[in-house]
Amino acid sequence: EQIVPQLFEEGQTPFFLVLDHITDVRNFGSIARTAECAGVHALIVPEKGSALINADAIKTSSGALHTINVCRVPSLVNTLKFLKDSGIMLYAASEKGTHLYTEVDFSKPTAIVIGSEGRGISTEILRLCHSQIRIPVLGKISSLNAAVATGIILYEKVRQQLAALPAPEK
Repeated sequence: EQIVPQLFEEGQTPFFLVLDHITDVRNFGSIARTAECAGVHALIVPEKGSALINADAIKTSSGALHTINVCRVPSLVNTLKFLKDSGIMLYAASEKGTHLYTEVDFSKPTAIVIGSEGRGISTEILRLCHSQIRIPVLGKISSLNAAVATGIILYEKVRQQLAALPAPEK
């Protein structure tokens, strides 16, 4: 809860990644690495039922788990309600999403929810989100690995940030 007002006070636009019961440590480490590279302010994970920060996760993260904030919370639902009440847009990444991930304006305070490898995002969390976003797929398999989907979405955020920068002088 302290990180949200701190980011606003510093004039930053909060950007969070919420992992709904990601249990595979290599996915967790890979997501942490990508999130750190993309400038995510914090990973938010449930205290119970999520991957531990162990040697495999740290190795896969290339050390990102030593630098990125990881907030272990007792309730993702209560945390998302707090974020929503704080003016943060909540987007659930889902193959059933009604909007493409490229349609999201990531210049606003944002939290992206990524679901678990087996169960996806819980119904209660889906209901809290402002919108469900999807990554189009052309093959027969309807969903991407959680770490890969996270990378695609986060680098749309990076692309938007870079596009908003003033053009370099020639």
